[in-house]
This record gives sequence, C-alpha cells and structure tokens, in this order.
Amino acid sequence: MQITDAQVHIWGPDTPRYPWPADGNPPHKPEPFTGDDLVREMDEAGVDRALVVPPTFAGGHNRFSLDAAHRYPDRIAVMGVLNLQAPDAPERLATWKQQPGMVGIRVNFRKRVPRELLEQGRLDWFLAGAQEHGIPISFLARHVDLHLIRAAATRYPQLKLSLDHLGLTEGKGTGAEAFADFDEVLKLGPLPNVTVKVSALPAYAADPYPYPQLHPFVRQVYDAFGPRRMMWGTDLTRLPCTYRQAVTMFTEEIPWLTADDKEWIMGRSLCEWVGW
Repeated sequence: MQITDAQVHIWGPDTPRYPWPADGNPPHKPEPFTGDDLVREMDEAGVDRALVVPPTFAGGHNRFSLDAAHRYPDRIAVMGVLNLQAPDAPERLATWKQQPGMVGIRVNFRKRVPRELLEQGRLDWFLAGAQEHGIPISFLARHVDLHLIRAAATRYPQLKLSLDHLGLTEGKGTGAEAFADFDEVLKLGPLPNVTVKVSALPAYAADPYPYPQLHPFVRQVYDAFGPRRMMWGTDLTRLPCTYRQAVTMFTEEIPWLTADDKEWIMGRSLCEWVGW
C-alpha cells in the first residue's frame, strides 16, 4: 500500500528569496521545516509521498515548495497558492500545471477576501478556468460557509474540489466543540466532484491516541463520501502525536476499514484526484 499525505507544510527562514510577511501568523514550529526535513520524517513514519501546501505564515511562496519538489520529484508534489486579485491571475491559471511539480491550487476561504469574492460571485472566472484546465482545488472553509461550496460545485460539476481537514478550523476547540455544524460537511457527500481530506484530525481530538472519539465522525464521512473520496493527511507540523501514530490511527486502529478502503484513503484517492 502506497501512503500519501494529503497536506503538509514546509518553510525556510526569512530571506530575500523567500521573504516572510511582516504581520504574518507565528509558524507551527520555531525552526524551519524544509523538504529535507519532511522526507526524513516520511522515511521514519513509512510515508511514501506528500502533497505540500505553501504556508501563509511564511509568505506562501510556491517556489520554496517547488524547489523541494524538484529535489524529490517522486516524493513531493505541490498544491500551490494563487493571488486571486492579481491582474495576471487568469493568465497564470491557464499555465498553472505547466510548472513541474505543481498539481493544483489551494484556497483558504477562512480569510475574508477570498470568502467575500466567492459570496459576491467574483470568483467564477477562477472556478470556470480551473474546471477548463483540469486544475484540482483544495480549500479550507468554515462549516457555516460550506453552502457556498455546494453552490460552486453544482455550477461547475467537472471542477475537482477537496475540503481540507473536514472543515475543522483552529480556534473552534476540540472534541464535540470542533465538530459543531458537522452536518454541513456531510451535505457535500452527494456531490461527486467534492472530496474530503481526513487530515489534521489528531489536532482536534479531546482524547488520547488512538482518538476513539474521532472514529464515529470518520464513519459518518465514510458513509457520506465513500473511501474513494476520502484522503488521509496530517498537517504534520502541528500534530499532537507522532507521524507514525497519525498513520496507524487509520491503518491499525479503525477495525471496520477494509484493506481496500485503506488503499484508497491512505493514498490512492489523492493520487488519482491530482493525477500523480
């Protein structure tokens, strides 16, 4: 079984080539976490591949992540970020997948500007273009905003959309509190062009490993989406457990998952979704 992590972040120090924003959020860890660090952690945990999302706290530089993908083309691919308000954004979108190592675009609809653009219908050029060019979109959005995604997925039925972290967001607490309004996630289930990342789940657990209180929510997702639209991932740099435990939570600790289920959830669904 090939194991592929659906979401990790890597970053370097604040340099002229990779400058950090002056008012950015603090990083997940005080020291840089590079592509070399990631591959070493992957080797120790038994993870074959990882999809990297450039972190906004380090400036969201695609080229830092792409540099790592160029060094490790069989291990790392990039779900890059696009400035949706840049004048050249439509032109960049048209050639997005021509960048070696780039497999899609990540949008954070928790942030005010992208969310307002989506609400106002001012992202239809982007959604239509991504559909036309076969560019998968990974997104983070609050549960209360998922009706906007349902509408977009319905308007663009060939557009590939994937919800990060089951819509769980920092600041909502852990356990049942984190899963408030979770029915909004399950409403995405009937839409065949929407997938979900069962990622970063330990960060929202109220109990210790193997996090049995999370398993019923995983089951609800399984029943709504099926294993072929579920993608395991970690958001490694903010895990409260080891990388290996994040793997074994799914491969060893959820008894109702079949061997075929695990093959899809632990990597095959993601690799087919992005064409890797």
